[in-house]
Amino acid sequence: MTDKGEIDSRTDGRRERSRSSRAKIVSAMLDLVRRGDVAPSAARVADEAGVGLRTVFRHFDDMDSLYREMSETIEAQVMPIVTRPFAGIDWRSDLTDMVTRRIQVFETILPFRLSANIKRYQSAFLMADYARLTQLETQLVMAILPDHVRADRTGVAALCVALSFQSWRVLRHDQQLSPERAADVLKRMVSAIAKDLPA
Repeated sequence: MTDKGEIDSRTDGRRERSRSSRAKIVSAMLDLVRRGDVAPSAARVADEAGVGLRTVFRHFDDMDSLYREMSETIEAQVMPIVTRPFAGIDWRSDLTDMVTRRIQVFETILPFRLSANIKRYQSAFLMADYARLTQLETQLVMAILPDHVRADRTGVAALCVALSFQSWRVLRHDQQLSPERAADVLKRMVSAIAKDLPA
């Protein structure tokens, strides 16, 4: 007769194996995308993780579930940088700090956002996530600007575009600039826009 302790031990073992398999799948997806496979198939993820294809779909009912967990993992890595309070003496110094942070964050997330952009028109989650992140980019810029600067709607819109991930994608992916050259271009754009904003 099997006692309760043995049953509990087996249950705990199955749960631990399940958690381990799930972690391997997410890690495999992240590694594949980081290495440049921006649209890996479930079969590629399974192979990279060293698990069966059935295991991938047992843990993630569809690829959206996997993208959701991948997004959560990346955000946990970069959000402390994004949301760290600014400590500049004025909005212009905070803006300089924001440019530095965005370069760091955008370069970190570049392969993952490229991957998401490819799939977002086929994925309700990725499309909603794209809208959320785009809105967050704008909100964070607006938060450091005083009211009289925000009143210049055209200038602020230009600033938000310059500081968007899409601008970084164009520089790094479309124009194939190095991270250093892309950073120089972004800093120059932001500086030129900021000069025309109200003092």
